Amino acid sequence: MRFSQSFIHTLKEPPKDAILPSHRYLVRGGFIQQVASGIYNFLPLGKIVLEKIRAIVKEELDRAGAIEVQLGFVTPCELWEESGRLAKYGKELLRFQDRKENCFLLGPTHEEMMVHLVRGRIKSYKQLPINLYQIGLKFRDEVRPRFGLLRAREFVMKDGYSFHASWEDMEREYHHMEETYRRIFTRLGLEFRAVDADVGAIGGSASKEFMVLAQSGEDTIASCTQCDYGANVERASRQNPTPPEPAPEFSGFTPFHTPGVSSIPELADFFKVDPHYILKGVAKRAIFEDGRMELVLFFLRGDDELQEVKAKNAIGAQELVDVNSQELEEAGLVPGFIGPYDQTCSLVFDRSLFQAKGLICGANQKDYHLIDADLGRFEEALFLDIAQVRQGDPCPRCGAPLQLSRGIEVGHIFQLGTRYSEAMGATFLDEAGKARPFIMGTYGIGVSRIMAAAIEQNHDERGCIWPKAIAPYMVDIIVSNMKDEAQRAFGQKLYQELLEAGIEVIFDDRPDRFGTKIKDFELIGFPYAIVVGKGLRENQVEVIERQGLTKRPVRVEDVKDYIVELAGKRV
Repeated sequence: MRFSQSFIHTLKEPPKDAILPSHRYLVRGGFIQQVASGIYNFLPLGKIVLEKIRAIVKEELDRAGAIEVQLGFVTPCELWEESGRLAKYGKELLRFQDRKENCFLLGPTHEEMMVHLVRGRIKSYKQLPINLYQIGLKFRDEVRPRFGLLRAREFVMKDGYSFHASWEDMEREYHHMEETYRRIFTRLGLEFRAVDADVGAIGGSASKEFMVLAQSGEDTIASCTQCDYGANVERASRQNPTPPEPAPEFSGFTPFHTPGVSSIPELADFFKVDPHYILKGVAKRAIFEDGRMELVLFFLRGDDELQEVKAKNAIGAQELVDVNSQELEEAGLVPGFIGPYDQTCSLVFDRSLFQAKGLICGANQKDYHLIDADLGRFEEALFLDIAQVRQGDPCPRCGAPLQLSRGIEVGHIFQLGTRYSEAMGATFLDEAGKARPFIMGTYGIGVSRIMAAAIEQNHDERGCIWPKAIAPYMVDIIVSNMKDEAQRAFGQKLYQELLEAGIEVIFDDRPDRFGTKIKDFELIGFPYAIVVGKGLRENQVEVIERQGLTKRPVRVEDVKDYIVELAGKRV
């Protein structure tokens, strides 16, 4: 491709609402164009990158035995009524009516459509298993689209669904897809982690997220410094931390006057104890699927924080909402002095508190706390994992320290089970001739999201730094002065030679100043540039590697082989 004949238009200024590097650089570099809130056009450079990502995803899925289909972007509402999700999904589901007043929606995910495709066609266990996937547009009407392609309303996604006769076979395919995903993200040249995750609104018995590591990531993940354990903080667990020394020494279980002392730091200072030995109470109003509401008290150690997703799942609630001071008082609770004793509310303790003794807790009386509290008496209470893991907590598998890092979710796999097949009456005949619902797995990859995640992980203050596997072009030939006949002729010759060698090359033959060309190279992020300039008189050109902007003079007779060697070192 010649720059002068391409449709590449870089910008000096980023969008006003661009906060993250990927949003700024993908717009400025001429990869995408915003046409509405959360909706983007893909320009030629962006389309090339998108197709390269798609190709790697498709190659690995096909190699793994999955079969590609293409489902309709528009879904009849009646399919979502069958699954029970139409009323639950909320305003993120964009619904509309056609001229005959039939209800349709733009699919954010296609479980219902794929079940509809399979039911009636797969009739016997002899036709199982089967894994079908598609790569296409999705739409989710985000309440606050932001961060460019990372939180768009319209996006390109790979979604796959497997159908099985047994749980064992579904779990086999689940692990097979995990390994396939690992190959995909490795080939894409991304540093990532596969971590256990909450199943969320999709449902199912287990799930795993694939996270591209980046400081700008919205998700926090915990991973072991020794073994391969990893989990989103919404799912991460730990071994019970070692109690700090010294442990408090109390004379007996009794109320203690603590005037105006209600926060954990104040209590720790007042009693001269580590917050580990203070019982923290967190009140939440739990909302259940049937509309029932209940006030629940969650208790943790004072140096822990409540992980609300784990807490919500622990009691089977659909949502947890905060409770203000007035609501607490109306329920007979004293804000700042809440304890577990003599309570009518439901109680849930973090599992690290099981059989715990020698604690300080609220006395349910203003300006009073109880000392030497013993939780051994709460034998009928729930002791569950509701605390958020912290940096350095012991790994639940091997006990080594956990580390916390930020990540961007680019893939997610689920063990769905019969959640959708039962609801939609999708069955097959087993070996005994009995109708049974399909056991399903589902597997997603955010194809357009990977574009942004790659730049969040690979950029500097000048622009993008594309991994080789998905760069729009491998090499940018920059002729410093197009008026110089020798430079122009050699640039043209080298361009043809690299094309014939199978190198993806763009020839910057514009009559613009050298400074403009080098800035565009740095902004767009081609892995390499060959600068044809004054050094040509000494039989040399300059090769610049975008990563680190390192420069190396290379003899003109060696440059083609040198670039071919560099380009061959693809991830």
